[in-house]
Formats: sequence, C-alpha cells, structure tokens
Amino acid sequence: MRRGNAPLVAMLFVLALVALLSGVASAQHPRSPYRIGVVNDARANHPAVDGLKAGLRKLGLEEGRDVVFDVVLTDGTSPGMRAAADALVKAGVDLIFTSTEAATLAARAATQTIPIVFTLVGDPVAVGLVDSLAHPGRNVTGVSSLTSQLVAKRLEALKALSPGLRRVWIIGYGSDPVSPAAASVASRFGLEVVSRSVRTPDDLQRALGEVVPGDALMAPDLAALDISAVLLEASLSRRIPAVFSSEIWVNHGGLVSYGADYRAQGAQASRLVAKILRGARPADLPVESADPIVFAVNLKTAEALRLAVPRQILYRADVIRR
Repeated sequence: MRRGNAPLVAMLFVLALVALLSGVASAQHPRSPYRIGVVNDARANHPAVDGLKAGLRKLGLEEGRDVVFDVVLTDGTSPGMRAAADALVKAGVDLIFTSTEAATLAARAATQTIPIVFTLVGDPVAVGLVDSLAHPGRNVTGVSSLTSQLVAKRLEALKALSPGLRRVWIIGYGSDPVSPAAASVASRFGLEVVSRSVRTPDDLQRALGEVVPGDALMAPDLAALDISAVLLEASLSRRIPAVFSSEIWVNHGGLVSYGADYRAQGAQASRLVAKILRGARPADLPVESADPIVFAVNLKTAEALRLAVPRQILYRADVIRR
C-alpha cells in the first residue's frame, strides 16, 4: 500500500472501531421498554387490555421486554379517570390506552402531546375526540365501537324477542350519546325510549325503581358504577328483557347482545399502538371501525323470561348460548 493512503486507512480503522464499540454499548444498554399507561374503569384485567397485550405479542412486542403497562385503577367516575390520566402524564408514559368514552375524554384533557389509542368509543367525532375518522388530526386515534350505529339493531332484537314491548329504558352515567340515537329510531319499532342519567348507586337504584313489568333495558357500553352488571342482575331477578353491548354479558346470563367484543377491540387497537410506538403519528392513523360485530342470544335466559326466540333470531345469531 502506498504511503499516501496511510491517513485514509487510519481514519477508516477509527470509524470501524467506533461503530464496533457503539454496537457493544448498545447491546449492553438496550432501550428501555415502552411504557403504556391504561385508563379504563376499576378493573385491572379489562378484556380490552387483555386483547391489547395479546395483539402486541403477535406483533413481536413482548410484555416486560418491549413494553410495560402502567394500570391506574379508578372508581369508574369521570373525576377518577381524569386523576388517573393526570398521574400517567406526570409519570411520563409513552402512550395512553383507554376504554370507553369517559376514559378517553379524561386522557385527552390531560395531554395534547402523548399519543392516545382508544377502544369502546361509540362516536369519536361527535364527542370531539378527533376531527374526522379518516384524519383524526390530533394525538388521538383508536377503534370505534359503533355504538350509535348499532342502536337500531339492539332495539330490533329486543322487539323480535318481546313483540309486545312498548318501552325501553336507557340508563347511563352522565351524558349518553346512545339515547339520542335510540330516540331517533325507536318509532320504527313502535317503541318509546326513556333515558335516565345517573351519577351515584342511589340514582341507579331509583331509576330501576321506575321500571315496570313490560318494560325493557338497554345497557350502556361504559362500566361506570357497574351499570351493566346491575342491569343484568335486575333483568334476571325481575324478568325484564335487556340488551347488552357485548357478548361478554350474554356469557354471564344476559338475554341478547349486539356489538363488538371488548377483547377483540383491544387486539384490533394493538396494530395502531405498535405503529405509534414505531414512529407513526396518531393524527395520520385513521380511526378503525370495530370488527367483528357479534350478535349473541342466550336461550336459557329467554326461557327463564318466558320469551319465545323466533327463527329469524336463531338464523342471524353468531353466538347461541343454551
């Protein structure tokens, strides 16, 4: 080799050595796992979170190695969820995962910079979480449970199971986007919708005290005050037909449900979470519609409520519990 090339060779050697040492240092000090904060209700093992974890594993993001979860338990109320969201922001999580509209609104109020991925939100545009489904435009995206669009199907299922039905109660925590949607289509089935907003367990019991034989119940998506569980208990003990938002309640004895599975929504949202952790912006990721939508019916409960299940229900049902 000619002497004039000696400086070049020396420089290449130094660069190679630096690259080697950088690789060794990187191997010795791997990146810390991404921290995902979770805001939902009082349950640590929410089905949507289970679905998220399973989905991330399939995408190569292992819990403990690649991601860790900070789950802040709440009382299921809006103030409790806001406090949980504030705590996660203060802790410096990389992303916040939410379930239900109230939890997502709490997270959105707590931060405009940390990415938020939601599930169990019926109409994210109507409640101001995103600018549009195709172009969220903010730090929020996720999976819409299509609650408002599915209300008509839930009322139709109730009417088919109980042809003499005339009145359906919708009992929710705080503002409920389902009630206006239900009221707009109820006349199509010859039904009257009665909406009640409750804030405390006593409010809930007072509302249930107004329900009379011949009425029916429509349970909300949200879990505040354990409303769905309380409505399920009332339905079974008082023989009141009730429709739920997810198959999970039919598995626990509910009469009928029409909606997206909670766990499946979490698994679906995992793709959005993985993209964001790998550099994508929530504003550029369209809100997805929950898929699949499951129609489930419990024949044992129908029999206990003395309701005949029409063939059209049996033909259309995706899940039949006996």
